[in-house]
Amino acid sequence: MRRISKLTRVAVGVASLALAATACGGTSSEAGSSDGEGDSKKGLAIAYDIGGKGDQSFNDAAFSGLEKAKTDFGYETADIEPTEGETDADKVQRLTSLAKQGYNPIVGVGFAYGPAMQEVAAKYPKVSFGIVDSVVEGKNVASLVFAENEASYLAGVAAAKATKTNTVGFVGGVDIPLIHKFEAGYKQGVADTNPKVKVLSQYLTQTAEEGGFSSPDKGKAAAESQLENKADVVYQAAGLSGQGVIEAAATQKKWAIGVDSDQYEQQALAKYKNYILTSALKDVGGAVYALAKSVEDKKPLTGVQTFDLKVDGVGLSETNPEYAKIAGLKDAVDKAKAAIIDGSIKVKTE
Repeated sequence: MRRISKLTRVAVGVASLALAATACGGTSSEAGSSDGEGDSKKGLAIAYDIGGKGDQSFNDAAFSGLEKAKTDFGYETADIEPTEGETDADKVQRLTSLAKQGYNPIVGVGFAYGPAMQEVAAKYPKVSFGIVDSVVEGKNVASLVFAENEASYLAGVAAAKATKTNTVGFVGGVDIPLIHKFEAGYKQGVADTNPKVKVLSQYLTQTAEEGGFSSPDKGKAAAESQLENKADVVYQAAGLSGQGVIEAAATQKKWAIGVDSDQYEQQALAKYKNYILTSALKDVGGAVYALAKSVEDKKPLTGVQTFDLKVDGVGLSETNPEYAKIAGLKDAVDKAKAAIIDGSIKVKTE
């Protein structure tokens, strides 16, 4: 039977570490192979999702967890980039190579690693595997999932309080169930705060292969369209494409809401930071670190590990000083957060 548990607060705040280190962090090569399964000199390895390192969002949050594990445990790590147009077979080869080289644990960053991880984990039962944003069955697999809808609800509350036009936007990278969770929570938060506010929604692509998570130009065009239609706050759940959304909003001096990491703090987005009102946080780095720590402690996490508001696995950033200056915004968000935690608000996933 699959063990389902709430992940304890092992590494709260890891995802909000300064991500400037991603610009200079080394990426290990996949070349070379040995049968050193469980080699004590090698620890955490992560295989990135579409967009790779430098997305200032999802993948960079995972990297922050790897960097913390490397510092705390003093072992060798690896982080591997995806290839354009890759197949499940490519992912199988990547995960297999890491296992053969002796890395443990190995994390697939993103739901796309599901089929590959199912196959590879079964072949390497002594290695712990983790997958972000998907559930994979296996005695040696930890499925690291998040209540994105809860953080998005708070983003919706903030947007409804910040808008002056009663029109806000949502840009999703790819039209898939995972991103539907972001949209559902956001729309519910807006409606519960001010039912007069209209939400404009757009998905960039139908599949990830079309670049929905890796095309800032597509994000920029979508945001510009919403801004032309009177949106003055735009929330993006679009990975690397979200940088285009933020650029469009900042150029027109409107609000953007970031995702996954605190995008107000990120160097690559510094010139737009004054227009990043807040970010819906998702502690991917904390999840990655928690798995590494569990393996280091010889008590590997398995089954579904859920990050939600109760364990600070998701949340809303308050870094931008303007956040606290908008009348009623912080109080409304704090009240909504408490209501979600105590169960009086049930946040939709669709």
